[in-house]
Amino acid sequence: MRVFADLQVHSPYSRATSKNMNLKEVARFASMKGLNVVGTGDFTHPDWRKEVRRDLQDATDSGLYELRDGAFQVQYMITGEVNTTFSFGDKSRRIHHCLLAPSIESADAVSDRLAKYGNLSSDGRPTLRATAPELVDEVLEADGHCVIFPAHAWTPWFSLFGAVSGFDSLIDCYQERSDRIFALETGISSDLPMNWRLSQLDRLCLVSNSDAHSAWPWRLGREANVFDLAHVTYHSLIDAVKERDPKRFLFTIETSPSYGKYHWTGHRECKVSMSGKDARRLNDKCPGCGKKMTRGVEERIEELADRPEGYAPKNAIGYRHLIPLSEIIALVSGEVNPGSTKVWDKYNMLVGNFGSEYSVMLDVPEGQLQSVVGPEVCGAILRVRNDDFYVEPGYDGVYGKLDLSKPAPIKKSASLGLEQFA
Repeated sequence: MRVFADLQVHSPYSRATSKNMNLKEVARFASMKGLNVVGTGDFTHPDWRKEVRRDLQDATDSGLYELRDGAFQVQYMITGEVNTTFSFGDKSRRIHHCLLAPSIESADAVSDRLAKYGNLSSDGRPTLRATAPELVDEVLEADGHCVIFPAHAWTPWFSLFGAVSGFDSLIDCYQERSDRIFALETGISSDLPMNWRLSQLDRLCLVSNSDAHSAWPWRLGREANVFDLAHVTYHSLIDAVKERDPKRFLFTIETSPSYGKYHWTGHRECKVSMSGKDARRLNDKCPGCGKKMTRGVEERIEELADRPEGYAPKNAIGYRHLIPLSEIIALVSGEVNPGSTKVWDKYNMLVGNFGSEYSVMLDVPEGQLQSVVGPEVCGAILRVRNDDFYVEPGYDGVYGKLDLSKPAPIKKSASLGLEQFA
C-alpha cells in the first residue's frame, strides 16, 4: 500500500498558526491532499493533548490514531516540535527538533520530563532551556520508542545548520547523543540533492514534511514522505525511515527548494535577492542599504558542502519536486489567491474526479486531466510533474514564485529522482 505521510505540522496553540488547524479540519484537507498519515503536532502543549484525547482514538493498537467520529480515514501520529536554547562555544544556539511518539501516554511522559526546562503551556512549540543532548536523553528515557530529529535543518534561524544560530556539524549539536539521531528534516528551502553534498549526512535518512501552520492544501502536505507498507503502524513507518529501505520508503515530495522562504540570500526591506555566489562576492552586504543580508540556504549549503553539485549517493531514497495544485491553478487562472472561488472550483473538479491532489499531480494521464480542466491547466500540471518549471527564488522570509513563462533551469543532476518512480 502506498502511504503518504506528513509528520510535521502545528496546532492552533502555536504562534502564527491558523485556527483551522483543529484535528477534524486537518483530516478533511489531508483527505483532499491524499495524505494517509499526518502528525498531530505540538504534543507537549497540555491543552492540545486534551483535545487529542477527546477527538482521537487509537487505531487498532497501531500506535496511530483516528477521529472518533470516523468522518475521515486519515490516521494521526503523535508528533511535536520544541525549540532548545543553549550556549555552545561563544554563541547562543537556538535549535528546533521534531519529536515523534508511539502513543499519547508516551507524549505525557515526555512532556512531564520536559516541563522542568520551560513553560509548556506558553506555546505549541515551546522554548526549553536545555541542550540538544539533554533533550535527547529526556525524550528517550521517557520512552525509548520515541524519535527525535532536527527540524527544517537549514533555515537561517532556529535550525541545526542555520546561518544565524546553528552549528557546522550534527555532532557539535548533539555531542555524545549523535548516534541516537537517524533522520534529518530538509525543510522547504532545501531538497535531497542539496543535502547529499554533505558527507556528514550520509548515515541519516532525509525526510520532508510541510511544517504547516494552516490546513489549506497549499500548505498541508506540500512536502511529505511516501512509503510502501503492508501494514501502516507507527513502528512500520519508523522502521522504514530508520533502515533507509528504498523498497519501503519510496521517495519524498519536495517543493522546488527555490519556493522556500530562505533559499536565496537577500534583504526583504530593499527587495534585494541573489544567489549564494553573488552574495559572497558582496560579503553578504545588501547593495541597497549596506546592511547584512539574511544568508540563504543555498549559500549556507555551499559553505559546508564537501561534494560538488549534482552528486548522488548509491541506493538513496528518491524525491519528486512538486508545487501545490492550488497555486498552479491560481497562476494559470490569473488569480492572486489560491483560495479564491475560481481556483476552488477547478481544484474540486480535479480532486472529485481523481480522488486526491497527489493522484492528480503524480498519476492521472494527460488525456483525463485535459478532459476535466482543459489544456492550459493540464499542461501546467504536467510541466510540474516532469520537473520542467521555473521558480523565482524565495529569500529573507519571502516565498518563491512559480513562473511558467520561463524555461526550467539546467540542473546538474545525477539521475536519481523522478524517473525511477515514473
